[in-house]
Amino acid sequence: MGIIVQKYGGTSVATPARLRRVAGRIAQTLEDPECVGVAVVVSAMGHSTDRLIDLAHRITPAPDSREMDMLLSTGEMVTAPLLAMALQARGVPAISLTGLQAGIRTTGRHRHARISEIRPERLVDTIYSGRVVIVTGFQGATAELDISTLGRGGSDTTAVALAVALGGDHCEIYTDVAGVFTADPRVVPDARPLAGISYDEMLEMASVGAVVMHPRAVEIGAAYSLPIWVRSTFGSGPGTIINGEANVEGRQPVRGIAHRTDVAKVTLVGVPDRPGVASAVFGPLADHGVNIDIVVQNVSHDGFTDLSFTIAEADLGMARLVLEQVATDVGAAGYQATADIGKVTAVGTGLLNIPGMFATACRALADAGINIQMMSTSEIRITFVVDRGRVIDAVRALHRIFALEKL
Repeated sequence: MGIIVQKYGGTSVATPARLRRVAGRIAQTLEDPECVGVAVVVSAMGHSTDRLIDLAHRITPAPDSREMDMLLSTGEMVTAPLLAMALQARGVPAISLTGLQAGIRTTGRHRHARISEIRPERLVDTIYSGRVVIVTGFQGATAELDISTLGRGGSDTTAVALAVALGGDHCEIYTDVAGVFTADPRVVPDARPLAGISYDEMLEMASVGAVVMHPRAVEIGAAYSLPIWVRSTFGSGPGTIINGEANVEGRQPVRGIAHRTDVAKVTLVGVPDRPGVASAVFGPLADHGVNIDIVVQNVSHDGFTDLSFTIAEADLGMARLVLEQVATDVGAAGYQATADIGKVTAVGTGLLNIPGMFATACRALADAGINIQMMSTSEIRITFVVDRGRVIDAVRALHRIFALEKL
């Protein structure tokens, strides 16, 4: 078993009582004779990060990214020493470390940094000295030793990356649900937990709205073939294993329904239909950190077309600033933007190779009276853009038509 890396999310450490519960679980892990030691990654307690973001925006509507990293990193810096104290109170030697102290180095893009390397020597020495190491998730340090953060949900990424660096044979992610479900159980009461899911399926689920895992954490697990267990902090169930599971013939091809409501749609109107226009539109958006998702271009009429695409709602303000100039540069008539939409995605394996899957999904939405604004397909997903007010109805309709409650 070797070194075990565990991550505990914000709800798992939200109160002193829950911190003591987590300390008990860690102590129980140490009782396994095959366990060499434990490294623990923690998130900020409860909704601490949201409160810090709100506080910053009360000071200024556009806080500096470097200072935001300094501010947001403090949430985990509260949790880690408190958990170390809870372990020490149980007679378990423990020490808390920041991302910097744990040897996590990142790129210099504040608020959205990526891990560039991990220097695990101090972690290894501390673990083999008999202490549990509690590491602040979601953060590291740049080459200049400035604190940087990995983006929302980045504690998952910290944990999986540490498991790789420490030579662990798996990583354990503890949260407030019993694993990865076929849909958000708060939306679909009869959603079922999955025993296992492949890296590709989980990556797609995470990318399109399943918040139980961060996409970059899944990417790292897949790159190093590191199994990831998702389990409940508050129960003893087996949870869900994310690994290289291959599709099995006869298995339900659709594995889950994910959704997002933090989506916006932009349409450039009257765009000249000529080579190089798409690059002239999407290049400046990329330069300003705006990621593009679904893209639809209408049929050209008289040399002009409309170009629609989706982005994160949080990027809409920046996109508006960029598109004012872009529309002029490419000779478009203008643009329209709305945030009153959402995305619903059916995720599985081999969906394009199964006749009728797309038609079945469209029929489910039609029967529910839901209009489809945009759609996109791939080998492992079918995505629909619908009115935001109908997102939940769409999730339930797709979950029902694919009988995911029977998995």
